[in-house]
Amino acid sequence: MRYLLLIYSEENRGTPDPAEDEKVMNEYWAYSDAIQKAGVVQGSDALQESSTATTVRVRDGQRMVTDGPFAETREVLGGYYLIDVPDLDAAIEWAERCPGATRGSIEVRPIMEFGD
Repeated sequence: MRYLLLIYSEENRGTPDPAEDEKVMNEYWAYSDAIQKAGVVQGSDALQESSTATTVRVRDGQRMVTDGPFAETREVLGGYYLIDVPDLDAAIEWAERCPGATRGSIEVRPIMEFGD
């Protein structure tokens, strides 16, 4: 079954600490390597900051385009891993191992499978 691991965390504000950035990226490289070697990852990407987002809504047939994310929140979606594992328990185990779980949260969402 396919699951999307959505990585939520607070966006960096202020001057980044290069040493901390390198530490975090090394954790993600190690996680990405492990999930690839396990053969369960189908895709992953990091997202640009929420300030680059554009939200589109259609109400009464009229398109509304807004700069920024769809909601005000401290934690924003920063990236994802698309995985294919046997069940929710396996997906939760991979979510627990994700470095983002120690700094924010990982939402585990099953992919809707439609018939042919």
